Amino acid sequence: MMLIKPVNFVLHRSEIRDLAEKIAAGIRLDEADALHLFKTRDLNALGLLADIANRRRNGLKASYLLNRYLNYSNYCILSCQFCAFSRKKRDADGFELTLEQMVEKARAALSLGITELHIVGGLHPSLPFSHYTGFLRALQALDSRLQLKCFTAIEILHLAWLAKKTVRDTLLELREAGLASLTGGGAEIFQPSVRKVIARGKENAEEYLAVHRSWHQLGGRSTCTMLFGHLESLGDRVDHLRQLRCLQDETHGFTGFIPLPYQPENNSIPVKMPPTGADLLRTIAVARLYLDNFPHLTAYWVGMGLRMAQIALSYGADDIHGTIIEEHIFHMAGARSPQLQSEKDLVKAIREAGRIPVQRNTFYEPLRVWAESESMAIAGTASGGDAAPSRALETNLATA
Repeated sequence: MMLIKPVNFVLHRSEIRDLAEKIAAGIRLDEADALHLFKTRDLNALGLLADIANRRRNGLKASYLLNRYLNYSNYCILSCQFCAFSRKKRDADGFELTLEQMVEKARAALSLGITELHIVGGLHPSLPFSHYTGFLRALQALDSRLQLKCFTAIEILHLAWLAKKTVRDTLLELREAGLASLTGGGAEIFQPSVRKVIARGKENAEEYLAVHRSWHQLGGRSTCTMLFGHLESLGDRVDHLRQLRCLQDETHGFTGFIPLPYQPENNSIPVKMPPTGADLLRTIAVARLYLDNFPHLTAYWVGMGLRMAQIALSYGADDIHGTIIEEHIFHMAGARSPQLQSEKDLVKAIREAGRIPVQRNTFYEPLRVWAESESMAIAGTASGGDAAPSRALETNLATA
């Protein structure tokens, strides 16, 4: 309530003044409220409200992660219409990493200081279940502190089918092999008719949520996502957020929400332009206000660029994701952001946004809070900075 009063002059004439009062009173927003916020033309007032909500929860801290993406293969039995990543065995640009290649990429990334491997791939037509538990064990053996964030919900369903086990038993076996967290990918948009058009054959909303529910019931934590800016309506976005909020009310297992802007190139969905900057900020702000039971909201710089992610820190986001090092899925769909960011650049972006940089782990738990007096030059040591990337990083990218 106290944070609203100093900015009443901004909200007094706003068309969302009634919702500002509702938020100040601690009343939970409903779906009609969320739709109203999506439709408002007053982006500044919306951003202000979301920033207030974020500061109440996270103060001025904004986090980043030292991580590496590792796509083990892009061969996939599905043919999602929006996906520019997947290939069939007959395609010349398909790939499949050997266990030795995965270990070498991970070892090189560990030398750069990463704390997380983010591992996803297509639904491979022939690899056995033992292949997946095998690479988890091999990667975990490199460093017991390394956190393995792996697999989307549809990958878990595929692995359960391979293992001829229930989803619960599959998750237990993967956890025993080293799985620390599920990824949030694959949610796309839950609305059935839109999902049928953009991701025919993929798991439905109930199956996606059931996988995460099972993982949460086992004590696991995960993130979740929403792909927006394609064929969905604003009402579809609200319904998607509603279903995520309901599961979070039940399990409290989601650590963060990551909205993903659609990338329109190299796929068969008839969308010519990606979401605008205003739509990116609007979606982040509405998510922060509506998902009141989510501790963190990530502005995914790969999909929106680092500068837009930086602005999003004033529109409800409190995290800008990680160093990444090597990302295929968004870039094969036309993303023009870099393949990686140095720790130095992430710290700099957060500081320029007026926030306190915090290095986090997979679960958004703080590993290091940067003091204002600390030199940003120190941050360049983990990845070499922009001017002189380390030999380990050059080799890592050369073998991508």
